[in-house]
Amino acid sequence: MAKDKRLYRSILQKMQQLIASGEYPAGGRLPPERELAERFSVSRPTIREAIIALEALGQVEVKTGSGVYVLNRPNGRNGIDPSISAFELTEARALVEGEAAALAATMITDEELVKLESTLHEMADESEDGKLISELADQKFHHIISQATRNSMLAKLIDDLWYVRDNSPEVHKAYQSICETDMRARVDEHKEILSALQKHDAKAARAAMHEHFSRILSKLIAVYEEAQVNEVRKKALESRKRFSLNHLVSGG
Repeated sequence: MAKDKRLYRSILQKMQQLIASGEYPAGGRLPPERELAERFSVSRPTIREAIIALEALGQVEVKTGSGVYVLNRPNGRNGIDPSISAFELTEARALVEGEAAALAATMITDEELVKLESTLHEMADESEDGKLISELADQKFHHIISQATRNSMLAKLIDDLWYVRDNSPEVHKAYQSICETDMRARVDEHKEILSALQKHDAKAARAAMHEHFSRILSKLIAVYEEAQVNEVRKKALESRKRFSLNHLVSGG
């Protein structure tokens, strides 16, 4: 089962390689699902999963009724403000994604709920021997919710927030430090979000999303405090060593 769930990841990597090689050029349209399924010898649902992942990663844009187009650069982003901190990003995500979850609760389809549930199972499998090996399912989960809002501006904004999360070195490092801990809590929080969406309860969906980001902020603060304490300890040890006079005493 886990092998089947990860099959689309192998297809995702192959498609990314074809995009990078220029076989699927920027601005061009990907072949139809049927052709892709035949080329990679997989089912069309597996191709759809890979395309959802490509879209979540900002490498393609799905235009309803037209096709899937390769983006020149992720959603036209030109750079990231290095002054954006992990705290600021998380606060912004809580505000935006909380309201997105509330809106999605009133709009989400049964098909999207099935995709979310499947992605949640993937998220539980995104660890090996207790170590996080991928965050793709997490990103897909939030992407599906953003699409369920039926608001393209809101969906793009959420994708942009994820882009900063993954491509700002300092922010990504901060998130990595907390994602590798409390993985059970991470999955449970997403279960609560899914449950609220299944009930089409906007208030509960907003609260569940806020609770998720509240834990992230608390962990970020804890990691920051620990780093500060360790830095103070390091400086204290350096001072103790420097001014202990041991080097003078030992010299007779």
